[in-house]
Amino acid sequence: MGLLAGASVSLIATGPVLAANARSLLEAAFNNWRADSSHAVTEMKIKRSGDTRNLTMESWTQGEDKALVRFTAPARDAGNATLQLGNSTYVFNPKLNQVIKLPASAMTQSWMGSDFSYNDLSRSQKVVDDYTHTLIGTSSNGGKTVNIIESIPKRGKPIVWGKQVISVRSDGVLTKVEYFDQLGVRVRVMTADKIGTLGGRPYPIVMTMKTDAKPGQYTRITTKSAEFNISIPGYVFTQSNLQNPR
Repeated sequence: MGLLAGASVSLIATGPVLAANARSLLEAAFNNWRADSSHAVTEMKIKRSGDTRNLTMESWTQGEDKALVRFTAPARDAGNATLQLGNSTYVFNPKLNQVIKLPASAMTQSWMGSDFSYNDLSRSQKVVDDYTHTLIGTSSNGGKTVNIIESIPKRGKPIVWGKQVISVRSDGVLTKVEYFDQLGVRVRVMTADKIGTLGGRPYPIVMTMKTDAKPGQYTRITTKSAEFNISIPGYVFTQSNLQNPR
């Protein structure tokens, strides 16, 4: 993660070098976002026409394929939780008191009525592995260089997006992700609206997801506290703990 902090990428480099640098920049961004493990408390605001919902949640991640998110407030949503283990995703609804494994077809659906999907939950680096990356330009943010990367899905991968355009600051902060459909039309965009220091690292503290077809609506996630590279007991990422938290 730290190896690429402050690195600059020359746009006059050859194609293969550009591709390698683009992938490395994305890996640095996801390492900064998740680290080897993480624990965070966040607030989520879902803005809809005539209605606003505010929720609080606690999350844990480990490695590239384990994530648990549990809602703690308001009372009507408390206890709802989602567990991701590799390619499998499970949800727990306390009102039904049962764990349900989501089919792959449900992963792109709205998560808790927000603009985020289940696929967005784990902050997985699948986009790093399942896409081909090209550095297409630079801009600036907070006095730092922002590298703009175009990511095209590799052939044969079951990916709904035609491409993503991802902006990564030179210190490893993800500042913007644009999602395009198969026709090249942008569908939604996630932006880092506030960047600060969290858990000893530069971090996108406030991130907002907007769907282009629904102006005025958005979902904003604010990270209130976070710690990284911590020891997390193995039982945290189990279906048993999903349903009956210790």
